[in-house]
Amino acid sequence: MSESALKKPAEQTYVVSPPEIVALPVEGSDELFPINRVFCIGRNYAAHAVEMGHDPDKEPPFFFFKSPSNVTYGEDFPYPTKTSDVHHEIELVVVLHKGGKDISVDSALDLVYGYGVGLDMTRRDLQGEAKKLGRPWEVGKSFEKSAPCGAIVPASKIGHPTEGEVTLDVNGERRQTGDLNQLLWKVPEMISILSEYFELQPGDMIMTGTPSGVGAVNKGDTMVGKVAGVGEITVKVL
Repeated sequence: MSESALKKPAEQTYVVSPPEIVALPVEGSDELFPINRVFCIGRNYAAHAVEMGHDPDKEPPFFFFKSPSNVTYGEDFPYPTKTSDVHHEIELVVVLHKGGKDISVDSALDLVYGYGVGLDMTRRDLQGEAKKLGRPWEVGKSFEKSAPCGAIVPASKIGHPTEGEVTLDVNGERRQTGDLNQLLWKVPEMISILSEYFELQPGDMIMTGTPSGVGAVNKGDTMVGKVAGVGEITVKVL
């Protein structure tokens, strides 16, 4: 098939309807930020790496994907199927408005449009089974509505945060506490490393890892996640 055959004109009809564009609101604006790919970094806080049974000093960074269709805004979180152990993971979210390959650490922040607050909801039992078998994590990570997010705050308004408390409360009880200054791999480093393996694109999103204190949620629970200087989200488990 020729390259031109792959580029469908705007009036082209499809055998099924193309998926809707997934987007997050931009705080203080009527504009939306479209989500392209969702990169997630694993064990990017030392204390969380330890609680998961790993030594952060011996591990290079690694990444996994969620689907853009997993991202939600202003919605409840439906308890998923095939699991009895769903965990919360509160994270700083980074979104890119520029792309590129082999981006240097010094120029990486030029790609950043803004920041947000997100939850990497995880079917921990299924993830654990996948780990034991040496299989990919997607069945435990990339499921429907597994990435609730707040509005995007432009870096032009808040700069590029390098410190600030990261917390998650469940039913008013503090579960997770960390600080952005505890990230093992900082935002510019994450972007630079990702760009060595992928050609980054506008609309890409990075979930930057979670502090320690991850734990199970149940139907009826209310989660409140905050990143100081960025924002907060409230999500109820249905």
